[in-house]
Amino acid sequence: MISYFIRRTGQMAPTLLGVVLLVFLLFNWVGGDPAFILAGKMSDAASIDNIRRQLGVDQPWYVQLGIFLKQVATFDFGQSWATGEPVADIITSRLGPSLTVLVPLTLLETVLGIALALAVAFVRGTLTDRAVMVACTIGMSISILVYIIVFQYWLAYRAGLFPVQGWGAGLLENLRFAALPILIGLAVSLAPTLRLYRSFVLDEVGQDYVRTARAKGLPERRVMWVHVLRNAAIPIITHVMASLPAMLIGAFLLERFFGIPGIGREVILAVERSDFPVIKAITVYVAVATMVFNLLTDLLYQAVDPRVQLK
Repeated sequence: MISYFIRRTGQMAPTLLGVVLLVFLLFNWVGGDPAFILAGKMSDAASIDNIRRQLGVDQPWYVQLGIFLKQVATFDFGQSWATGEPVADIITSRLGPSLTVLVPLTLLETVLGIALALAVAFVRGTLTDRAVMVACTIGMSISILVYIIVFQYWLAYRAGLFPVQGWGAGLLENLRFAALPILIGLAVSLAPTLRLYRSFVLDEVGQDYVRTARAKGLPERRVMWVHVLRNAAIPIITHVMASLPAMLIGAFLLERFFGIPGIGREVILAVERSDFPVIKAITVYVAVATMVFNLLTDLLYQAVDPRVQLK
């Protein structure tokens, strides 16, 4: 395992270099000149040139590339063009609120998805199974905006069970503000997760080892919760780990509507302000997180199923 870990870590370097070059190309040749945006509509050529010198975008491309590579190597992306804050401080301060929402949401979604998928697999092919799948299809067809509006109106405004917006300084206070976004995220994600996990479970139910376990007289509950779940855990782990990096950015609607100062909301603000250092930093961080989670996924495979060989 140690040799595999070393090889995979070594493979991350060229992958990260390719991501860095792609990001540099997109922002320097496709993204346009940020000086025109930051200077405003009433600026003159001298003001634009002054902003370009301050930003360093007047340097030759190879100098800018060297600066960007140094920033990636040191994880120091300078200061925000819009606010003047260090980019590292912006990301670290926004990461906590995002994790306050995403960690409970991911745990609840995974646990409930697995439990419901196994329960539905118990009654596969029955009217209950079909009714659950129809309900999942309906749930997947409804926009997240509808969930946000309905839940805010009925649970927050009418019933007064949750605060509509806000964010505090302590963890317990923040969990109170995050409760409704977590509930909405769970309502949105549980339907597709249940359908996907159900398919994973049903793929294993028809295997020979399941028929052998039943022939030995094992109860159906043990067959499902021990034998089937253990083998279905491999694609479930793949789905969960692959979705984690994207969830940091994908929760921007919840963060925007509920005033949560998280990573997703910061990305939207950075795009609106053309704050390239923040966007580039988050892009690189998400790429690194994706590679790390892929490595952890492979290690979890062997932890769940010792038959998996890491090569």
